[in-house]
Amino acid sequence: MSEELDDKRWWTLAVLCLSLVMVVVGNTVLNVALPTLVRDLEATSTELQWMVDSYALVFAGLLLTAGALGDRYGRKGALVGGLVLFGAASAVSAFATSATHLIITRAVMGVAAAFVMPATLSILTSVFPPHERGRAIGVWAGLAGAGAAIGPVAGGWLLEHFWWGSVFLLNVPIVIAALVAGYFLVPKSRDPHHVALDLVGAGLSIVGLSALLYGIIEAPTYGWSDPLTLSAFAVAVAFLVGFAWWERRVEHPMLDLRYFRDARFSAAGGAITLVFFAMFGTFFLLTQYLQIVLGYSALGAGLRTLPAAVTMGFAAPTAARLVERFGARVVVSSGLATVAVGLMILSAMGTDANYPLLVVALVVMALGMGSTMAPSTASIMSSIPMNKAGVGSAVNDTTRELGGALGVAVLGSIVVSQYGSALASKLHDLPPAIAAAASKSVGAAVQIGQEVGGPAGAAITRGARSAFVDAMGVALIVAAGVALTAAVLVGRYMPKRVADSQDPLSDAALQPAPSRAS
Repeated sequence: MSEELDDKRWWTLAVLCLSLVMVVVGNTVLNVALPTLVRDLEATSTELQWMVDSYALVFAGLLLTAGALGDRYGRKGALVGGLVLFGAASAVSAFATSATHLIITRAVMGVAAAFVMPATLSILTSVFPPHERGRAIGVWAGLAGAGAAIGPVAGGWLLEHFWWGSVFLLNVPIVIAALVAGYFLVPKSRDPHHVALDLVGAGLSIVGLSALLYGIIEAPTYGWSDPLTLSAFAVAVAFLVGFAWWERRVEHPMLDLRYFRDARFSAAGGAITLVFFAMFGTFFLLTQYLQIVLGYSALGAGLRTLPAAVTMGFAAPTAARLVERFGARVVVSSGLATVAVGLMILSAMGTDANYPLLVVALVVMALGMGSTMAPSTASIMSSIPMNKAGVGSAVNDTTRELGGALGVAVLGSIVVSQYGSALASKLHDLPPAIAAAASKSVGAAVQIGQEVGGPAGAAITRGARSAFVDAMGVALIVAAGVALTAAVLVGRYMPKRVADSQDPLSDAALQPAPSRAS
């Protein structure tokens, strides 16, 4: 690395974070535009779901392969190619004329995102020396978490001032800015060994991860025991087991499974999975709570979650300093426990607006999430050799996507089941047809209440909102239990210190870490 480039490393980080936030926002910004798309593109409920899911499905399925290609052919090339494709697909999405058109272009955006996101972290790892890497990863992780909350705010503001296509067109100037700045500030790096591509491993991982995510996404819609869901999980198991079998036998595996024997890698991956389980699942429920129960607009709901984004953006970089003093195990375990406390506070929210309590819950939860994400990401990257930084980054990103999808699916399923029983107990005198329609979702029940009108309609609306709040409370308590269990496991298995290993695949590095090793 040249001295000139070294002096610009923090500007390089700014370019990487700009690219990262664009990808993360692209995963969440569409949600607020869905009601508008029903009207303008005459989209069905299934089409709306696939507008959202096509991005996530392709993105998660391609991450490992895209990371490996970046290592092999150049990470800057992967970043630039991904940005160009993302910008082009965004521009085409903005002027989509049908739901099918938008589903396809969203999938192309997912392909692009799969190349951009691993490249940002792997380039960061090559640019920053080990003693600064933790702090740089803290900034990266903080903005990745904050981006998930920024998406609905940005989308809500654009929808109030422009047409729905503006949520995609916004990406184009950001891509141009990142490409121009990256030309001067982002260095080239790649795996110097030039090993052969693991095409079989790539194919097995794409099918296996895509099937797994598909099953998780569709389970709340069709049911966890539905043949379609079970078939998706069966395909996922078959291909992922095949992937593991192949990777243990091929001379140059795409992902060396011995990394999982290193507690820095496996414990940190589990922590990231579970913190994103809580984060995505909670914000999925919180969006409905703020808009349907409390009656805020999409923009109003997004603005009220900004304390979480601000806190996360502050907590993640600060976590690096805490790790230097107390060690990764203490910081990550305490962070997960803090997430559990925030979720318990949030579970106490009622049907009346109590914004001060909501702010406290969001700030506490975001403090814990920021304290967990940055050290866990640094732990994963420290356990991977530098020439495989793209694959390491892809593993980190895959755990985020799978954890987030699981959070939405599992917590959403809990709310659906709890809401139906709670509504039946509160509105047991409703005619069967109305009761069946109202039990589908709180949004449907509120709409029925408005149509019925009068005292009877008000009772339906009030009962539905109360039932949803009760169900959300149960789901958040479950999420808190998951976070607390993760805190205990991290405290048991994660090494105290995260240090870069000279040879991450050496026998010493791959020995199981004692639970209280320093």
